[in-house]
Amino acid sequence: MEALLPVLKSHPGPSILVCSLIFRVAHGLLQRLPVPKVVKQDAFRSWKWKNLSVSMVHSLLTGIWALTWYVSFQRTELPHTTYGVLFIYFIFLFSGYFVHDAGDIILSGHARGSWEFLLHHVIWCFLYALYTQLYVAGAVIALFVEINSVTLHLRLMLKLAGAQSSSMYRINKLANLFTYVMFRLSTQFYLTWFIIHNYSWLDHGGYFLVSMMVMNIMILIYFYRLLRADFFPRRYAGQNGMHNNNTKKFISD
Repeated sequence: MEALLPVLKSHPGPSILVCSLIFRVAHGLLQRLPVPKVVKQDAFRSWKWKNLSVSMVHSLLTGIWALTWYVSFQRTELPHTTYGVLFIYFIFLFSGYFVHDAGDIILSGHARGSWEFLLHHVIWCFLYALYTQLYVAGAVIALFVEINSVTLHLRLMLKLAGAQSSSMYRINKLANLFTYVMFRLSTQFYLTWFIIHNYSWLDHGGYFLVSMMVMNIMILIYFYRLLRADFFPRRYAGQNGMHNNNTKKFISD
């Protein structure tokens, strides 16, 4: 396993591009699965469904891997270098996904309506951990947010299929609220607290603190939008009667 590591680290760009091709292949394979009729009839919904299908696979892999890695790290006595190597391999795959997803959003012409997703794809903190092999545990904890991404993606896919009144949507919105607080908000705020508490001895502490603050603002705004759309829909509809007529806006909330 470690024999391939020097090759990856000496050619990070091509290695990430190869990983992005893996997700492009997954994108093609997922198109063979059945798609709801209402999704097929709208070009934007059809593109969004395809994009979310790959994102769902990525989030499942990332969330499960992060939990497994962290639990095994706490319970076993394998050398820390072994975990570092595993993390580096995964970050290459992780970065490849973001290259694929950002390319899909930009090349499909939906970059303007998906700017917040593109901003989420800024992965400088993970690349820092990749090149320096520092803060590996913190980077893995940050990946816990992908557990919430599973329910977020499922929520959007149900909205695309017009299934907001289904029991699955009602169950998922509660699961989404729980995972958002437990794995997204708690993770971000814990990492922010850790950086502030240990700022004096952390290398490039300001760099990470600014990054965390930007992400904290974004996830709080998105949390507000989530609560407004899923738990106070009538009040929101009263404030904006045209909301449901705007497909892109409707899907993004």
